[in-house]
Order: sequence, then structure tokens, then C-alpha cells
Amino acid sequence: MDLELHQLDLRFEGLRRRDLRQERLLRSSLEEHGQVNPVVVLPRDGQFVLVDGYKRQRALKGLGRDLVWAVTWDLEEAEALLLAGLMRRSRAESPLEQGWLLAELKLRFRMSLEELGRRFDRTPAWVSRRLALARELPTWVQDQVKDGRLAPDLAMKVLVPLSRGKAPDARRFTEVLLRARLSTREAQAVYQGWKRGDAAIRERILADPALFLRCQSVKPIRTGGLRADLEGLRDLACRALGRIEAGEPATVPPGCLHQSQSACEALFVHVERELSHAQ
Repeated sequence: MDLELHQLDLRFEGLRRRDLRQERLLRSSLEEHGQVNPVVVLPRDGQFVLVDGYKRQRALKGLGRDLVWAVTWDLEEAEALLLAGLMRRSRAESPLEQGWLLAELKLRFRMSLEELGRRFDRTPAWVSRRLALARELPTWVQDQVKDGRLAPDLAMKVLVPLSRGKAPDARRFTEVLLRARLSTREAQAVYQGWKRGDAAIRERILADPALFLRCQSVKPIRTGGLRADLEGLRDLACRALGRIEAGEPATVPPGCLHQSQSACEALFVHVERELSHAQ
């Protein structure tokens, strides 16, 4: 049957994350071919609770459409959520999304860990781990995941362990990740470098994570050791200074001077720290 979009009750929208790329593709498909698959709803007091099809609902709304093709399930809400969750298990669903669904079923419908484990064919320990994942991650980070601005894997592998420490650090790190648009692998590398560094190094990494990653990608030169590297750096600096003194225009790409300065200063901080501890 066809329903008007304003008739949909979107109470379960927060249980699914947004994938902006997939939604753009879906919107293009709907515009070209129309709606091919129906959404799933539950009739409730003149409204229809949307159980499955939130991406289609947003895409149709974005296209300015008024109607959505829907099928109804004659189930209680808890049973409908369980069935929709089981149907999604064959798709790429993150543990964080599983945690959101389990938390909804546990809190709203008073299901025990044992019952949830039985319904999902999992152990109570699996249910408990997923619930802990949803609890440990701050709400403002989860909102970024739901909006599609942060990947679930990145949030779980980087921001969950960071959130167990100081909340201000987690918030600052999240802001940096959003600005830099790092992949999960890059974010893990930045986090490991940040965790090992002192306060000064941490500040430099957060100020320019891209520079830190470029430095990490440089293969070490075995021949000559650190002394040869420092002497080579000295020679390069003298050569660059000679070019400027000879009248060569000092035109460099935007950010190049700042990045070079940051890399050298980070090196000097590390070397001075090591020398201070040398016997």
C-alpha cells in the first residue's frame, strides 16, 4: 500500500547509522527507477511505525516525494525489531549498530541477556560485549557515527579505548579525525603515535596528523645511522639558505614551510629528550 511520508513514525531511526555514499546512490536509483522495494511498517493508532527502510524514507523525502510504498507486519514491536535485525545479519552491520538494537530491546522491552542471546543465536557474553560497546562510547561520538561522519570501525578501534581515559582527550581527538577525514588504519596509526608521545608531541600530532603520517611512511635509512641523517639535514638547510641568499625566489607550496618546520621541531624535541636520558 502507499502511505504519505508524514504518516510514518520514525521512533527507531536512531538504531541505524547513515551511510552518506549509499544514500546518494539510493537517491539516484529512486529518481531514475522509482521505489523498487517496500518499506516495512507496523500500524499503530493511525500512524505507521517504520521498522525497516529508513534510507528509502530519507531519500524519498530528499527528492520531494510525498508517498512511500509500504508493507505491514502483524507483529509486536519487539518481535518486528528482532526479525528485522535477523534479516540484516547477512549484510555489513557493525557491532556498534548491533549494540544499539540490543540496548533498545533490553531497555524498552525488558529482555534479559539470556533471552537476547537465544533470539540472536548468540551467547549472553556476546550480548554483554555489544551492550558495553554502546555504553562506553560517548553519546556525542555515537551521534557522529549515526550521521555518517565517522566510520563505526574507527569509533570502536580508536575512540572507545580513548574514551576510557580522559573525556576531553576523546573529544579533541574526534574533532581532529573529523577535520582530517582519516581512514580507520590512519586513525589507528595517529592514535598509537599520540599515545606514546609526551604532551608536546601529542599537541604536534593533533595539530597536523597528515604530517605525522607522512613521517611514519618514510622508510628508515640504515646506512650511516642517526648522525648521518642529522648531518644530511644540516646540509639541506645550508643549501636552501644558500639558494635564498643567491637571490632564488623563496616561493614554496602553501603549508610546506610550516610542515618542514613542524617536522624539524618534532625531531629536535625527540633528540634532546633522548640525549637528556643518555648515560
